[in-house]
This record gives sequence, C-alpha cells and structure tokens, in this order.
Amino acid sequence: MSLALSSPKTLSPFSFLCNPKPNPQIPKFATLNHNPDPIEHKSEHQTERGLKFDTGDTFFRHESATGRDLGILAATLYKKSRGKLRVLDALCGCGVRSLRYLVEAEADFVLANDGNVESRDVITANLSQVEEERWKVTLMDANRIMTECYLNRDFYDLIDIDSFGSDSSFLRSAINALRMDGLLYVTSTDGFSSGGRRPQQTLAAYGAYVRPMPYSNELGLRMLIGGVVRVASVMGYRVVPLFSYYSYHGPVFRVMLRVIRGKLPDSRHYGFISYCRDCGNSHEFSWEELGRICCPCSDSKVSMSLVVSGPLWTGPLHDAAYITDMLTLAKEWGWASSDTETDLDKLLNTMVAESDPRLPFGFINLDEVASRAKVNSPALKAVVAALQKEGYAVSRSHIESNALKTNCPMSECIRIAQELQQ
Repeated sequence: MSLALSSPKTLSPFSFLCNPKPNPQIPKFATLNHNPDPIEHKSEHQTERGLKFDTGDTFFRHESATGRDLGILAATLYKKSRGKLRVLDALCGCGVRSLRYLVEAEADFVLANDGNVESRDVITANLSQVEEERWKVTLMDANRIMTECYLNRDFYDLIDIDSFGSDSSFLRSAINALRMDGLLYVTSTDGFSSGGRRPQQTLAAYGAYVRPMPYSNELGLRMLIGGVVRVASVMGYRVVPLFSYYSYHGPVFRVMLRVIRGKLPDSRHYGFISYCRDCGNSHEFSWEELGRICCPCSDSKVSMSLVVSGPLWTGPLHDAAYITDMLTLAKEWGWASSDTETDLDKLLNTMVAESDPRLPFGFINLDEVASRAKVNSPALKAVVAALQKEGYAVSRSHIESNALKTNCPMSECIRIAQELQQ
C-alpha cells in the first residue's frame, strides 16, 4: 500500500521527523500477505458474532469478546463520523480483532502485527476472508512497528494494544503513530498491581503508587488512564476517556481514549485518592494538598487508618453521550435489545448510569456496609431505592455486582442498611 505524500495532522510534536531520510539500518515491513514458508500448527476453529476464524496455537479467550465488541462499536462510530478508518492492531494474536475491524467496523485498512512469527499462517488465513489490499500482516515487536509507522508518516485513526500484564512501554510509540484526535485502546491484566500488592511495579509502569483499597478494580482502570495521561502530557497532549471496561476473567482492564492536543488544565482529574479504614469514606486530593492529606473523622490529624494512592485519574471513566451512541448502534446491529436485555445491553446501560457527574470515584460494597452496620447484607435494589428517595445520586457498578456508586457517605449508608433490616 502506497503512503500518502501530503502532510497529515499527527500527534507527534517533532516536525523534523516528518520527512526522515532513508535509513538502511531500518528494514522494511515484514509483509506477509503471501506466505512463502508455511508453518505447521493445530487448527482450532471458532465463531464470534457470526465470523469464523482459526486460533491455532495462539492465546485466545472467548471471555474477551465483550472487550472486542466495545472496540468494534467505537471504531464504527469513528468511521461514521470521519468517513474513514485506519486501524493498527499492535498485538493481534490470531487476528480476530483485525478481522472484526475489517468486516464489522468496515475499516479501510488494518495493519495486523504480532511478535510471534509462528502465528503468521493463522493470521493471514483469517484475514484472507477480506480483500488483500485492505490489510497487511507484520511480525515485529509492537514498539518497533509503531515507531516505523511514525517515521514513515503512516498514521492510524485507531490503535489497539491488547497487551499482557502492566506493560506500559508501548504508550509513547502508540501516541506517535496515532493521527490527531485518534482513538487509543489500551489494556492491563495486572490485578495484583491494582490491588495494591505491587506498589513499586505500578510506580514504575504508570507513575502511581497504588495501595490496597476496597475498589481496587476501579483503581486498575484509573491507574491505566493515569499512565496514559502522564505520557501524553509529556508529549503535549491530553486524553479523554470514552469508556473504561473491567472484566474479572484475567482480570482485564480496557480503556478507550481519545487523544487530542493540549495539556490537562491545572492537573484536573489527575491527583490522589484516599480511603479511611475507620469511617469508610474516600476523598480526592490535589497536588497542592500534598502534606495536608487527612480524613475529617480524625479532626484533621494524621491517621494511620488513612490509605492514599496516586497520582492517578480521578475524573469520569466514561463519556455518557458516546456510550449512548454505542448502545444505539448495538441495538441497530441486534447486539442489544430493548425487549430482552443482553449482557452487552446491561453493560452499556450501567456505564451510562456510572457517568452521572454527581457520582464520585470508587464504589461502596454492600458487604462492607453490612459489616459496619452489623446486619445482614441488604438487597441492592432496596438500597438503591432508599438512596434515591433521600436525594442521593446512585448507580450500579459494572465492576462489582454487589456494589454501588453513590455520593452518599458511609455513615448514611450504614443508617439506611440498619433501617432496611427493621
């Protein structure tokens, strides 16, 4: 595929690299649309959303289909609004995501890359269901392929990085290869770090010292967003979360971000979160408040019961309008239904509810409320109704089934739980 010679708007601030001189040290892309040397592999045929594909010996999870659904919906909305869509699938595995971007999101072009040379036959066989001029397969380190794309001015509208663990080394090269106002779909599967068990690891990977808190899986999403915020800010850009998705299998943390020009104003939504083990309340603190962090229940004194994590993203996890558009599209495609609610339908509706600007970060687990109230765990629907009756904002959490996001303090939640038992 020939590269455009015009000057596209890109996210890289370094204009002197837009027209790099040919470098014999940098090899050309390992294009494998035609496989010269077949590699034997086992055949594992699968079907997802009606598309048939082979996983071979690659790592594949059926449970990750929802994350792929969300990515396809976001990509389709981008194509509908911009009229074009170029996707870089940096760690494509067997190529099922690339195939779905081509067929369902109708991407104009997909660059499917994976570092495992033995996956080439599986990837090319799966993508061969689509016209060859719309895709290319490369077998390189993800950072290398994205850097080459940047140096060759081959920019993409959506870059999907389905990485393992807490590897954040891809972020800078991904932002460089992204077109202005493009979408970056990032991943973490490090549940130990989000649970506060590896604070040195989160500090190294995402620049955040994360300690154990009741809503650790939400911290995992905020830690991931915060890591991208930090890298993007250094490069002169800011990010806007479109949706943030947690799944317990793995676990998997996936976030779709729009990357735009301009730094985060006054470090807004990028700070510190505290949780008090005594009273059960959480608070947000800015950088200016460092050294003065305390909980009101301790009369503004230093308390050993206070746990602080950060810096990380403290703002909205989702864009309500964007998710509403995703839900509308899902219904058009039959992936969601107003009559019979599907899992995807429930997820998107819950995300919309979670987007209420009155709701703070974190959530309250009803088992914790029951323990503090010394009663049996109350029914979630009953607590929601009681909170709404008293004027509090409340929604279910897509992260944990027996938890609520609310602006109601823990003391009032305890009172309500006790009254519901009477």
